[in-house]
Amino acid sequence: MPEMEKKVLVFRVPEYDQNLMDEKVEEIFSRLPAARELNPGTRVLIKPNLLAKHPPEHGVTTHPAVVLGVIRACKRRGVPAEQITVADSSGGLYNPALMKGVYQASGLWQVCQEEGVECYTQCRYEAKRGEGKLVHQFNLIQPVLEADFIIDLPKMKTHVMTGYTGAVKNLFGCIPGLQKAELHTRFPKKEAFGHMLVDLLELVKPQMAILDGILAQEGDGPAGGTPRKVGLLMASQDLPALDLATCRLIGLDPMEVPYLWAAHERGLCPAAFDPVCLDGEREAFDEIKDYRLPSSYGTGRGSDLDFARYQKLPGFMKKGIKKLEELAAPRPVIRRDRCIGCGKCAEICPGHTIRVEGKAKIDPKGCIRCFCCHEMCPVKAIDVKQIKLFKL
Repeated sequence: MPEMEKKVLVFRVPEYDQNLMDEKVEEIFSRLPAARELNPGTRVLIKPNLLAKHPPEHGVTTHPAVVLGVIRACKRRGVPAEQITVADSSGGLYNPALMKGVYQASGLWQVCQEEGVECYTQCRYEAKRGEGKLVHQFNLIQPVLEADFIIDLPKMKTHVMTGYTGAVKNLFGCIPGLQKAELHTRFPKKEAFGHMLVDLLELVKPQMAILDGILAQEGDGPAGGTPRKVGLLMASQDLPALDLATCRLIGLDPMEVPYLWAAHERGLCPAAFDPVCLDGEREAFDEIKDYRLPSSYGTGRGSDLDFARYQKLPGFMKKGIKKLEELAAPRPVIRRDRCIGCGKCAEICPGHTIRVEGKAKIDPKGCIRCFCCHEMCPVKAIDVKQIKLFKL
């Protein structure tokens, strides 16, 4: 891979000021060689993070100012509005009415209307075959299949299952609706889930990614955490490199992030980010010492019982360690005082282990600890709990 394709650009953007945003996004486009491919005949897909129906100030979805900056940068390179599509598949059901509601809540519907670009709500999808390690065929939303150039716009967030969710994990939104839950069922273990995401990365192959780290999320993300101002816009053509850089920034061991561990196992990235790969405003990149990681990761370094660590143990010890891991693993717990009985958690649950009888209730025996319910709860009524004996 040419050297510039490995670079991670970083720029200080303290607020969502549109003039400053347009300036920094333009600089990103001018520095990344892939952007030279854009021309009047290019069909562009802009893939934001639209996990669920949240307004921009929650720090859950890609901010409309970032999306607008990218649309304008594409237009400056001759791409007509009618060939630019903004599309994602949020969690839960995937249908036109629900997706329009998500776009509207996030502010992206208004941006697309003003710019004359399509905000995709047709909710069509088709299968595409690849050469993945675990998955040889994915169902993908139609704009992914039709695009010549894909721009991934992840949000900088912690994640109770994967530790961190960024450029690579954002591609999970290319899978339509509840089919994401089906993949959680097929790959409930972290190792396999990580390899599945890398298979998806190698099939979709975005040309570039721009990370919205201006208002990020810390704690029990990707939706139940706390918004935090970080004030950074970061970008790369190498999606794992971008995620490695962010892990270094927030003090998270990237080898505890399943998809980065899998990418490293497959020779797609190193085990940690090398600051020599930084470009742009390098001085803006400074590790955040007190960034709050998910409670499922204890003190923030993960558990010694985690898959990334027991892989190094002798074979005869692994069986017992895995049993301990099952006991120690964090799990979702309903806060009955907050639960409104809306049923979103039951709708998204891959194993159908949640029932709603006034309030939601989780059957712990069937729970695969994917935390989809935690992600989708609109009132933060699902906590992440771990046996205290195993917390570090």
